[in-house]
Amino acid sequence: MKYMVAELMFKATNAWYEDGKICILLSDKIEVRFPLTLNKKLREAPVEKVKNVKLICNGTGLHWPDLDEDLSVTGIIEGRFGKT
Repeated sequence: MKYMVAELMFKATNAWYEDGKICILLSDKIEVRFPLTLNKKLREAPVEKVKNVKLICNGTGLHWPDLDEDLSVTGIIEGRFGKT
């Protein structure tokens, strides 16, 4: 018997920093937020560098160029926030 596995793909249309959290607006208009404390690089970085977040890979990832940090939107939704 063959099984097919489909990975959920979430896409962001916007990402920003607000009140100690990273906020993500998904393409279906759902908003996801997580506290900086869940990611070591974000937690230890100056706020100005945390605010410099970019969408990458057609909205499936987030990138902080000043911190050399990347997170996938799907990973964030699944509760994976990088190194703690």
